[in-house]
Amino acid sequence: MYRTHNLGELNISNVGEEVELSGWVQKIRNLGGMIFIDLRDQFGITQIVINEPELQEQAKDFVTESCIHIYGKVVERSSKNPKMATGEIEVVANKLEVLGKCKNVLPFEINTDQEVREDLRLEYRFLDLRNQKLHDTILLRSKILKTLRDKMDELGFAEIQTPILANSSPEGARDFLVPSRLHPGEFYALPQAPQQFKQLLMVSGFDKYFQIAPCFRDEDPRADRAPGEFYQLDFEMSFATQEDVFKVIEDIIPHTYKKFTDWKVDEGPFIRIPYREAMEKYGIDKPDLRNPLIIQDVTKVFENIDFNAFKDKTIKVIIVPNGAEQGRKFFDKMTEFAVQECEAKGLAWTKFEKDGTVQGGIAKFITEEAKSKLENEFGAKAGDSMFFIADEFHKAQKIAGLVRIELGKRLDLLEKNVYRFCFIVDFPMYELSDEGTIDFCHNPFSMPQGGLEALQTMDPLDILAYQYDLVCNGFEVASGAVRNHNPEIMVKAFEIAGYTEEDVKNRFGALYNAFQYGTPPHAGAAPGLDRMVMLIADSTNIREVIAFPKNKKARDLLMRAPSIVSKQQLDDVHIEIKR
Repeated sequence: MYRTHNLGELNISNVGEEVELSGWVQKIRNLGGMIFIDLRDQFGITQIVINEPELQEQAKDFVTESCIHIYGKVVERSSKNPKMATGEIEVVANKLEVLGKCKNVLPFEINTDQEVREDLRLEYRFLDLRNQKLHDTILLRSKILKTLRDKMDELGFAEIQTPILANSSPEGARDFLVPSRLHPGEFYALPQAPQQFKQLLMVSGFDKYFQIAPCFRDEDPRADRAPGEFYQLDFEMSFATQEDVFKVIEDIIPHTYKKFTDWKVDEGPFIRIPYREAMEKYGIDKPDLRNPLIIQDVTKVFENIDFNAFKDKTIKVIIVPNGAEQGRKFFDKMTEFAVQECEAKGLAWTKFEKDGTVQGGIAKFITEEAKSKLENEFGAKAGDSMFFIADEFHKAQKIAGLVRIELGKRLDLLEKNVYRFCFIVDFPMYELSDEGTIDFCHNPFSMPQGGLEALQTMDPLDILAYQYDLVCNGFEVASGAVRNHNPEIMVKAFEIAGYTEEDVKNRFGALYNAFQYGTPPHAGAAPGLDRMVMLIADSTNIREVIAFPKNKKARDLLMRAPSIVSKQQLDDVHIEIKR
């Protein structure tokens, strides 16, 4: 036995007991006649006292982060530490044993607020994970997963695992391919999501399915997106509508968030915002509703104004209440941000001073008529400032969205300590690709609104889908859809995107075939677990909530992956590398 107690549980009631403790040396203080050791494990810290000369001699060789085992007696501390759970006691050692010596100089201090280069932390992640804050975050992740599992079980969902080695499927990102040894020239694909399998489970008669699903996408990393792999709470329901899915999400998400945070959490039903409205008001399909600013289209206000920067452009405005009090430097910095970070040609601005005059920026182009319209139709008031973005429609929309976010940050407008949720609904079924062809906008297996008739009669770019995202504080935290369950609709939907019926049969043969045998209507969603934990932990970096993440370049610096493999390994899977 290495321990009778963990290092966070001893208290005044244990005084007089003989105990065994094990953990890592966090701190050593040699006061000459007495040595104090702060001994740490996952559960806390206990102060160890060494006063026997023989043991002190042994302890002289101890270094921080060594793993040790001690026998001793619990005594009451003469100088108590109210900041520690074990601060009323200490353990006087009568026997010491080194279990694992720290033989090398630490590459960085473990429990410190000192900034450490991220790549160094990831290279020594096993040490980094000893940091209490990071350690607690990973344990928080474990508790969140258990809570979700328990809730899904309570709601009648069956946990079912689906294959990792699967076929390639269009999910919006590049696949990770796995060559087959047994079938030369053929490849598995790691699933971007269990999409087809969960739909097949519904065809199989399972009423409600879920799993904590690993997903793999060859995407570029971001602060809120782990490169390569991530986990999601994947679920699907038979005989379900969009609203049925929303009710499940509105049950599990607030329940989980409230259990692990003291922030205010929105209760269901969450706000529903159509995709096009979101793009118009916020310039993005994942709006942060803590930010009170909105974007408005003022193109018609300036259609007769002689200002070259506005001619033949879509013009968006963001009105900032009480923004007129900001100095010229603020407006110059915002213009600099728009040009350098948003690829804008410029950022026009002006102020409505409290005396009713228009000052600064493009004030000379604001006619009395324009001023009146901005006040009466768009809500501008004395004391407000305005930022104008003029460009091609989609670009103006995007730039305005980024400017809105930045204004919210710089002016500290975001509501504090709150989780604001909304559903973005009515996504377009299709969009134009960079090459000008029709492509799926979101999930290709979604049901189009209007069904087969819409696909046959409408302009593809006008067709909406039963697709939806859950957004929290500016982050997409779940995505889902009512699924297409009709083979005729499936074929037609893919035909519009450039696939033949033969392509559908070849690429999605299992679904196509299964849909011939009595398929129930079904729908589902998949909250992202990494991002959910990131938000609950109030972290801005998703790598801080993953035990062994990849770095910004999608490299695992600890395990040194990806790596070069031997020629024999390549030969086994019939692969030749081009040099």
